[in-house]
Amino acid sequence: MAPSKTGERLIYLPLGGAGEIGMNAYVYGYGMPGKERLILVDLGVAFPDMDGSPGVDLIMADISWLTARLDRLEAIFITHGHEDHLGGLPHLWSQLKKPVYARAFTATLGRMKMEEAGLARDAIRTVKPRPEVITAGPFEVQFVPVSHSIPESAALVIDTPAGRIVHSGDFKLDRNPIVGEAWDDAAFEAIAAERPIKALMCDSTNVFSPLPGRSESTLGVPLSELIAASSGMVVATTFASNVARLKTLAEAGRAAGRTICLLGRAMKKMVLAGEESGVLQGFPRHIGPEDAQEVPRKNLMLIVTGSQGERRAASAQLARGKYLGLEMREGDTFLFSSKTIPGNEREVSKVVNALSEKGVTIVDDSNGKYHVSGHANRPDLEHVHRLLLPDMLLPMHGEHRHLREHAKLAKDSGIASLVATNGMMIDLTGDAPKVVDRIEAGRTYLDGTALIGAMDGVVRDRIRMALNGHVTVTLIVDEDGEALGEPWVDTMGLPTKGRGGRELSEVLEADLGAFIAGAGRKVMGDDDKLEEALKRTVRQVAMTEIGKKPEVIVVISRLSAE
Repeated sequence: MAPSKTGERLIYLPLGGAGEIGMNAYVYGYGMPGKERLILVDLGVAFPDMDGSPGVDLIMADISWLTARLDRLEAIFITHGHEDHLGGLPHLWSQLKKPVYARAFTATLGRMKMEEAGLARDAIRTVKPRPEVITAGPFEVQFVPVSHSIPESAALVIDTPAGRIVHSGDFKLDRNPIVGEAWDDAAFEAIAAERPIKALMCDSTNVFSPLPGRSESTLGVPLSELIAASSGMVVATTFASNVARLKTLAEAGRAAGRTICLLGRAMKKMVLAGEESGVLQGFPRHIGPEDAQEVPRKNLMLIVTGSQGERRAASAQLARGKYLGLEMREGDTFLFSSKTIPGNEREVSKVVNALSEKGVTIVDDSNGKYHVSGHANRPDLEHVHRLLLPDMLLPMHGEHRHLREHAKLAKDSGIASLVATNGMMIDLTGDAPKVVDRIEAGRTYLDGTALIGAMDGVVRDRIRMALNGHVTVTLIVDEDGEALGEPWVDTMGLPTKGRGGRELSEVLEADLGAFIAGAGRKVMGDDDKLEEALKRTVRQVAMTEIGKKPEVIVVISRLSAE
């Protein structure tokens, strides 16, 4: 490639995934300031919680900065098939409508999602690993196989006129991953030998884990021993996308003489995608839930969805009662072959306690025997730093504390670094990264079938209603501004009785009636003033009666003589 022209710059702009775990979306640009040609790496989702985003289905990055510059966006590259990297595609692609590049397994998952959303499957183009090169404007991109907890994960080598970038994606140093490709030092040594690495954008998830990561292959024996020692039915849950773990669990169950049954749509979908794309071979024979009901409990193993306590997943439904004719009983064993993602502890705890009430033996990852992480630990990150010897390192994929610790680790090794969080535009052109701009990096919510902005007020109002309850006031007024009858109220999410045992609705209606009786023509003739006065009255009375200031809607109907 030709050297960088004077005045042109190479920029990096995370829209999601930097300062949080999930919702990954990273922009790279090259060109004159404000005229850079752009590419987007990953378009993922994060998952809501009832405290901060009640009722919301998914959370995604706000891509309005990109949609305002669509004429400069060249392409989208997806590193792997996890929801936090791929899940936003079917919801946001229609705003971008640019070619999407991914490896075969990821492309298979992406096409399934696009088809379910009624979008074109051919928007996603299957790419072979390096040395195949995809040219997108001034960028030349190669997919480099890495090991992770989902098959065909990739780091990206992004060549630009200003230098070579390595975008690590999610990775671990697993040299025997059961399913998928092993980590290969030589491949990354060759990448660094071809051309100096200007910048490494690197996974920071496990920077605080002090021991080298363990291989997926270390789980087979302990899992087989656990299952063989269990007397009742065995149920195991893990991330559905961890195809290697599904195979390890299924093989361990078969080795213990158990018949395997998969429960959960996502679980079956991942196995099907793995077999269709060729990355999953020799998966043990398994049966459906109808046939599983005929198998003696001591000979049955279920592998189910819901490792994060998701309410509608198989794990939670089994904890609550029967699911597809199957139920857990005293003496059964439930295994969490997974790590609880921060923020999901409460939901997982609900499942655990419900299972405990049934007398089920619960085995989790607290001893580290039955789960290994898909992310590189601290010594592994240091190893990759030494392999690539980048001029600078930008930590990504982590909460702020992870990014800060990773940046410190890089600086201690003499690598220029800084903490770049969502919305910070970084100039990579010089010898060290430099913040050159900040944009509003908001969030987009999928709420049912609608996409709403975090600042639209929908979720804020929902939280207020959940915390404070709701009152609707209805009033009919004639054309002269006289009230026709008394106002009436409907309450939701509020106690029925206030101080002294009085009916709250009756107290509200009495005070509203007293206000209207004394209101002048100026207020009664102006809808805005009347509405505000009625809201104020409701909140004052409610505060006195029940100690709450509810959300209030006022409906004023004005009748004319015509």
